[in-house]
Amino acid sequence: MQLPLKPIGIFAVLALLMAGTRYNHFGSSVALPDATLAAFLLAGFYLARWRWPALLAFAFLLLEAGAIDYYATAVKGVSDWCVTPAYWFLIPTYAVMMLAGRWFAAREQKSWGSLVVFGVASFISTSIAFLISNASFYLFSGRFPDMGVGEYAARVAQYYPPYVSSALIYLAIAACVHIMLTRLEPPTSTQH
Repeated sequence: MQLPLKPIGIFAVLALLMAGTRYNHFGSSVALPDATLAAFLLAGFYLARWRWPALLAFAFLLLEAGAIDYYATAVKGVSDWCVTPAYWFLIPTYAVMMLAGRWFAAREQKSWGSLVVFGVASFISTSIAFLISNASFYLFSGRFPDMGVGEYAARVAQYYPPYVSSALIYLAIAACVHIMLTRLEPPTSTQH
């Protein structure tokens, strides 16, 4: 089984996008917001036809995320506030995104209706990813021993809109690029 060059190129772009944006979760005037969630979902979508390459891509993106976080905290002096036992829950967080991409790939029909399905799947998976990463941080980080669930939810609610919107903006751009490029490809011939 040989993996075509197109998915490899797409994966390389996703890995580079993640490497260039992971330092700033919500963006700033000089940095784009983190594209990690979108990168996992898109990797799941574009590599859905290949089981082992998809698993390797997932492992690579996990290692890349960890390496970037290590470099940021150990070398660049970025706060390590989020590096707690709850950090391990980023694995299921990103797995949700990868699986959502694979789920959508099995249902894509190259129609405008597919865009609605993609949008809904993107929103739901990103919301689930937020729930996993934040609930695990609350429960297992050790940072909130005396804080109640209600107070924590009220504090965290401010992070939900930028968390979801950053991922959805990247995914909307990717959908537009995908539509433009797939429409530009010559139709495949069905005659023999």
